Amino acid sequence: MQSAFYTASNSHQFPLPRKIHETQFTAQRPFPKKLKTCFKAPTFTNSLRTSIGYEPEESLGKEPGPATPGLLPVVIRRSGRVSRYFWDGSCLQLVGVDGGAASFSFNFEDGFRKLYRICSLAVRDFFIPKQVSGNYMDYVKWKFLHRVFSSALQVLATQAMFRAIGIGYSRSLPAAAALNWLLKEGLGRLSRCIYTASLASAFDTNLKRVRFSTSVLFSLSLGVELLTPAFPQYFLVLASLANMAKQISLACYLATGSAVHRSFAIADNLGEVSAKAQIQTVCFDNLGLLLAALLNMLFKNSQRLQTALPFFVYPIFSVIDLFAIYQGLKHVHLQTLTKDRLEILLNTWIELGYVPAPAEVSKDEGIDFLRSKDKGLWPIRIGYLDPKNQISELSAMTMRSTSGEDYYFISMEIFYTRIRGSRRQGILICVREGASTTDIVMGLLQACYIRKSLLMNKYRWENLFDAGDELESALKEWSKLIEECKRRAQGDMCLLNEQMLTLGWATKNILLSSQEQIRFSFVDD
Repeated sequence: MQSAFYTASNSHQFPLPRKIHETQFTAQRPFPKKLKTCFKAPTFTNSLRTSIGYEPEESLGKEPGPATPGLLPVVIRRSGRVSRYFWDGSCLQLVGVDGGAASFSFNFEDGFRKLYRICSLAVRDFFIPKQVSGNYMDYVKWKFLHRVFSSALQVLATQAMFRAIGIGYSRSLPAAAALNWLLKEGLGRLSRCIYTASLASAFDTNLKRVRFSTSVLFSLSLGVELLTPAFPQYFLVLASLANMAKQISLACYLATGSAVHRSFAIADNLGEVSAKAQIQTVCFDNLGLLLAALLNMLFKNSQRLQTALPFFVYPIFSVIDLFAIYQGLKHVHLQTLTKDRLEILLNTWIELGYVPAPAEVSKDEGIDFLRSKDKGLWPIRIGYLDPKNQISELSAMTMRSTSGEDYYFISMEIFYTRIRGSRRQGILICVREGASTTDIVMGLLQACYIRKSLLMNKYRWENLFDAGDELESALKEWSKLIEECKRRAQGDMCLLNEQMLTLGWATKNILLSSQEQIRFSFVDD
């Protein structure tokens, strides 16, 4: 501690240290406008007083002299406030610092400005986790719009259903209305269980698309609930369909919430991020309730306007809600690897020679709500060989050349597009049971190298296997291409994996869909 603050100087003023070895201390000259380092609160002992009232080397064995009053080279940042230690000659003080100035000022700030600063810091600490990624604030801004307008729509939809029960069952017993409500809830929860079980893996592999599509479904369900007063005799049917859609959307929201929160938790503080997300949801939803209450108060004197209010605000609120969800998902940068995400990463590696960050891959990946994104020529698929759509000789040769040491093999396949029904060729990766994450990454990297070679001579390869007399030579060239691309992939694996870890990619596992998880086993007859 003494050596950190020691300076061989005869000046009577406290000098700034040249080097500080303790990680929790930071000395800067001049003080920057924005502190990027999180400081830890140091523990002060008698050694601090010794280091402040330092003596030259010849007097190290003597009692320390009186300390010179002045600023100490230790800055503390807590709850958004920046403070610096000050020694006045008799006691130690922690003085506030103007973070926007290059020098330190001890003047009292204006009362209103100080109150605003304290309130803003308190609100930020209440809503925002302490350590999150830089894109978190943009996500929260869009979440605010989404939750406010979605909550307001839910209030108006619930009012509409109560109104429908009152109209449709004005002459019935209250128990009949309660029975219809219970049936609606029961059918909705049953559909939620079925949906969750059928799309379990899709929550990981297609998180953004599934979440936005269920958000659209939720918005449509609110529109159906708003229609119940117009058709009270069909209340059970309409309300049940709407509740089924709402339960499906809720299941997706809960299933994907942890992955979204984990993408922001840069310090493994998933619990804090999840807790703050719940606080945000409650507060934003309450603002939506307030908005719906204000709208009802404005039209309370006119029953006709109050009845028509939901149909007027529904299209406006729904558009704002879905737009906010779409924009918010753009700021979710997932670090987990899926087949599509890894393919974007490997293509960038091959073409540009570097590993892209999660934010760059997220931008290229998009949401693809309508699944209209063209995968280009020679798309790559992970799965199993379908004998109906294969080049039989090529597939048989590929499987014969597979040995017990291979954990995957690559073949060419033929498929037909859904929209136009045209015949296209692609690349298929078949993965063996027991294959590791490294095997899958290397297999996909090898397939990307193969595709690059095929695109360079695409017209030749597209028609090569159609010619029967040149089939034998084509098989030899395909086998040669496979081996050449495998050597290139093996040479890239070490540096590729190192850069992926550096950029924060989760390389421990690759999230695959149910079709991509199908494996083959090797039989050595």
